[in-house]
Amino acid sequence: MAEKSQQGPQPIVKIGHYTLGQTLGVGTFGKVKIGEHQVTKHKVAVKILNRQKIKSLDVVGKIRREIQNLKLFRHPHIIKLYQVISTPTDIFMIMEYVSGGELFDYIVKHGKLKEYEARRFFQQIISGVDYCHRHMIVHRDLKPENLLLDHNLHVKIADFGLSNMMMDGEFLRTSCGSPNYAAPEVISGKLYAGPEVDIWSCGVILYALLCGTLPFDDEHVPTLFRKIKSGIFPIPEYLNKTVVSLLCHMLQIDPMKRAAIDDIKKHEWFQWDLPAYLFPSPVEQDSSVIDTDAVNEVCEKFGVKEHEVHGALLSGDPHDQLAIAYHLIIDNKRIADEAAKAELKDFYVASSPPPVSFSPNELNPSPIRPHPERIAHNMLLTNVIPMALTFLVSLTFTYNVSIAHVTEYKVCPIQHFLTLQGHFSSS
Repeated sequence: MAEKSQQGPQPIVKIGHYTLGQTLGVGTFGKVKIGEHQVTKHKVAVKILNRQKIKSLDVVGKIRREIQNLKLFRHPHIIKLYQVISTPTDIFMIMEYVSGGELFDYIVKHGKLKEYEARRFFQQIISGVDYCHRHMIVHRDLKPENLLLDHNLHVKIADFGLSNMMMDGEFLRTSCGSPNYAAPEVISGKLYAGPEVDIWSCGVILYALLCGTLPFDDEHVPTLFRKIKSGIFPIPEYLNKTVVSLLCHMLQIDPMKRAAIDDIKKHEWFQWDLPAYLFPSPVEQDSSVIDTDAVNEVCEKFGVKEHEVHGALLSGDPHDQLAIAYHLIIDNKRIADEAAKAELKDFYVASSPPPVSFSPNELNPSPIRPHPERIAHNMLLTNVIPMALTFLVSLTFTYNVSIAHVTEYKVCPIQHFLTLQGHFSSS
């Protein structure tokens, strides 16, 4: 439970083993604050969700399901959700904190990147996206603002506020995310399976890394949408043919012809200097052999019995929550082993894990937006189902910034889309 103790003019707020500091962002559900572990002094990001607001929007079930899965995510290029602390009034999500800022700001500062640097960032992004897709999570709002950098300039995918579970035979119609990074089928209101929209967004990100500009951009929203639907974008002469072929495959307007993750991983340009830890080889083992330690961990985290986990695995349903959790744990062990071989164990574990022994009553999550983006970049498309819009907007955390702060970026081509904010601010 949160505690308050008076020290000087400002009260000190504590939750569990953490002291809460300055507010990083404010949203419909509550706030995102920086936290410090009282013993180790490691910093974390603490997202505070108001129970009453969550209940009023009828999203408790969705948040619970997604927290259960995201808590298990352990990938070197995905922001980690360490712990969930529950009080009668709020839910505190304890997440990894990184200090390097957004990839967006890095591009704004440096302009188009050297090809080797762009490729390094892109390889890390695809590794994280591949991990999400293999475990049935689609991000749906990938963009440089949601890609954070640590002090070593390693990418961390953040902001799963618009993420969704992938289910066989189920298609989505919700238009979400930022328009410049949205796939044609999304802005057209068509049905889509999920992974293909992340691929399109990654294609736009790759273009921004290489060119310092966006492939589809216009201050007039209808014109922007026409450009996206056309799939026609400028190709600078300085781009080599191999990366152009990859871009064209990823920015294919027909989702059925668009590159899949495996196509990207096998591409000649992507393979160059590819670190082995990003895509460790699957462990060959008899599928009938069940990892007892992994089963026990699932039982502990979900509060279920061993026979329930065994039943989920034997059912063959890849979308069963217990089966997903089991395979996540197995995958995490494999990635950790590969990272250790590459002497990246500290990087994999991250800089500020909470004490394992402390786990008060846990709800278990959904959308995580550990490092809220600035308000001028925070845009949702307008053609959404009303209930979905209410939910998505409620999960959006924003920074308070002055108009002067926003306009100072207009000198950079990639920033043209900031003017679109006015078209969506009333949504």
